Amino acid sequence: MTLKTSSRLAGIMFLFYIATGIAGLIVFSPASKGAGTAAKLASIAAHESLVRWETAYAFVMILNPIILGIALYALTRDTDPEIALMALLFRTGEGFVVAINAVLKRALLVIAALPLSDSLFPTAVLGASGVTALFGATLFAIGSTLFSWLFVRSRTIPPWLAWLGVASSLLLVACLPLQMGGTLKGMITNLIWVPAGIFELTIAVRLLTRPICVGQAPSPVPQRQ
Repeated sequence: MTLKTSSRLAGIMFLFYIATGIAGLIVFSPASKGAGTAAKLASIAAHESLVRWETAYAFVMILNPIILGIALYALTRDTDPEIALMALLFRTGEGFVVAINAVLKRALLVIAALPLSDSLFPTAVLGASGVTALFGATLFAIGSTLFSWLFVRSRTIPPWLAWLGVASSLLLVACLPLQMGGTLKGMITNLIWVPAGIFELTIAVRLLTRPICVGQAPSPVPQRQ
């Protein structure tokens, strides 16, 4: 792909990823509502078809970070191929974590049909599902930090936008482990995503309206002897 094509693909995928993520939260969140394990299992059992569709929908959410990562890798590999590859691997890992979480949610559908509401097993599976989601988000944040840093170095997008990507991603890298550890709770766990959302919406529009072309590409790094 040319740089211009990769830019447009990245812009489309940024928007598509955001749109499908929000749509998934709205459509599928009723399937696992409830305060406590028993209530959540009852909700899952009552929304069996919705849970099955959520598992199928997970394939979209698996492909999103991988395709976006490939497009961003194409835009940044000439700046530093090793860091660009590392960032791509983190975004690919994010997709695999989504797959693991989809398997756990499908397992909950089976568990919900069994008389296990008072046992520790379904509680453990529900907890594991939450942790894997946060783990995937952390991989996203690390990959986003690396790609944003490469944009800072290459100057193929405005410096202020690249630095916004670095800062918003580092905020997530710092806060998500605290959330996994139970230190960070409440509304703040939603607010930390606002800067990253602004960055992704802005860079998506930028890459679609002013795609990176050959003249903007940085010179390849010299080969080590």
